[in-house]
Amino acid sequence: MDQIVVDLGLSVHERWELHKNHIAPLPGNDGGKRLCVVTGIHGDELEGQYVAFLLNQELQRHPEYLRGIVDIYPAMNPLGINTIQRGVPLFDLDMNRIFPGYMQGETTQRIAGALFDAVKGYRYGIHFASFYLPGDFVPHVRIMDTGYQTSSLGNLFGLPYVVMRTPKPIDTTTLNYNWQIWESNAFSIYTRETAHIDEESAAQAVSAVLRYLSRVGVVKYTCHSGYLSTVINENDLATVLTQAGGIFRALRVPGQEVEYGDTIGEILDPFSIKPLNKSHSLPVILFLIANTHTTRPIGNPIPARTPACKLSPAI
Repeated sequence: MDQIVVDLGLSVHERWELHKNHIAPLPGNDGGKRLCVVTGIHGDELEGQYVAFLLNQELQRHPEYLRGIVDIYPAMNPLGINTIQRGVPLFDLDMNRIFPGYMQGETTQRIAGALFDAVKGYRYGIHFASFYLPGDFVPHVRIMDTGYQTSSLGNLFGLPYVVMRTPKPIDTTTLNYNWQIWESNAFSIYTRETAHIDEESAAQAVSAVLRYLSRVGVVKYTCHSGYLSTVINENDLATVLTQAGGIFRALRVPGQEVEYGDTIGEILDPFSIKPLNKSHSLPVILFLIANTHTTRPIGNPIPARTPACKLSPAI
C-alpha cells in the first residue's frame, strides 16, 4: 500500500512528498517486529530504487509469509531523483549529511527532520547506499561502529563482506549513525552499481534482505544460506594511486584476488601507442574500482554470486 507520510511545501510551487510502501502481515501473523528499507537519499541511486521495487514485489506476492511490518521508502530525495542529481537540486545539499534535522530550522533542516521522524523508531533499518566516488563495488554490508551493534548482525545478510567503519565527525549527520543513536539496528548495503541497473547485483541484494528478514523472524521462508561473510575494518582498505593522468583501463574486476606485482589497470595516453603507467597491487582482494573516465575490462567475468532467494514455505 502506497502511503504519503511527509508533505512539505517548498518555494516556487514545489512540494516534498515522501512515499512509503507499507507491507503488513495477514491478521494474526504479526509478531510485532518493524523493519524499514530506505533508498534514494541521493538522486543518482537508480539501482537502489530497482532493488526496492523487486523487494516490494516479492513481499507483496506472498503476504502469508510475513511475520512483521516492512515499510519501503524508495525515494527519500524525490527532487534529486526527478532531476537525476545526487544532491537536492534547489539547495545544492547532500541529504545524507543533515540528519536528524531540526523541525524549527531552515528549509533543509525541516526536510531532514520530517524525513527522520518518518523513518525512526523501527527495530531494523536498511539503507541502500552509494559511495561518493563512482565505481564498481564488491557487494557488502557497511556498519557504523558506534558500539550499539556488532558485526555479527551484518553476517545475517550473507553477503561476501561486512565492513566496519569507525565514525568520524562528518558521519554523525548520516542516516545510519542517527538510526543507531535512536536504537535501530542500522545497516548500509552497497551493490555493484549505483546509477545503472545490474540485474544480477540487484537480485543478490534482494536475496540478502530476504535472508536477513528470515533470520530475524520478519518473514518465514527458506533460502540459500549465502556467503560466510568476511568482516573487515574500513581502515584496512588501501587506495592504489596512479602516477599519471589519462584514460584508465581496468584489467581486473572487483572481487578478484591479485598477487604482489600484478597489473590491475593501465593509464592510456590518446596521443601515444604505449601506456603511460601501470597500477600494481599487493596480495589483496580488489574491493572498489573507480570508473570515472574509464573503459571497462573486456571479457573479464563478474565474480560469482549466490542464487536468488524467493519466498517459499518454510520447511
